[in-house]
Amino acid sequence: MKRTAMVERKTMETDISVEIGLDGEGRSDISTTIPFFDHMLTLFAKHGLFDVTVRGQGDTDVDYHHLVEDMGICFGEVIKKALAGKDGIARYGSAIVPMDESLCLVSMDLSGRSYLVFNADFDKRTIKDFDPFLFEEFFKALCDHGGITLHINVMYGKNPHHMIEAVFKAFAKSLRRASAVDDRISGVMSTKGTL
Repeated sequence: MKRTAMVERKTMETDISVEIGLDGEGRSDISTTIPFFDHMLTLFAKHGLFDVTVRGQGDTDVDYHHLVEDMGICFGEVIKKALAGKDGIARYGSAIVPMDESLCLVSMDLSGRSYLVFNADFDKRTIKDFDPFLFEEFFKALCDHGGITLHINVMYGKNPHHMIEAVFKAFAKSLRRASAVDDRISGVMSTKGTL
């Protein structure tokens, strides 16, 4: 069974569609109108081996916040939808990823309970005109709408581009591991019998 899903969201601030194939090959077709965001989502697809198509636009003349946060909403919803009943998935996933001088640890639980821990110190630096702290909003929305417990810890780093790149690669690898199907698991990985 192919685990794929598509989500569309249109508001007065943003217009977004996200499609994901969890059992893909790392192919991506990304266009958010924010080049750095496109770069990070492309990394996510490649390093998670997910097939991802994204179209997004919004009131970026005001701020990038609405588009980035709403994209997180869509990613949470599309991941949850693609996982369906979560039968047979490993549930937990972790990865430690270096990017030059930066190191990031990501751990997640596809528990159905949303919680985000986001530890990263960008020291008020931007990446071109992009505020990297917006990614905390992205991941918060993703967790809230995907029912994911997610711990993101940038252990150290100097270059904010490298720090965020390590985050997205580690997130991708963690999700790949957590969503992996294990034939030995009957139903869901929970003593409660539900996730």
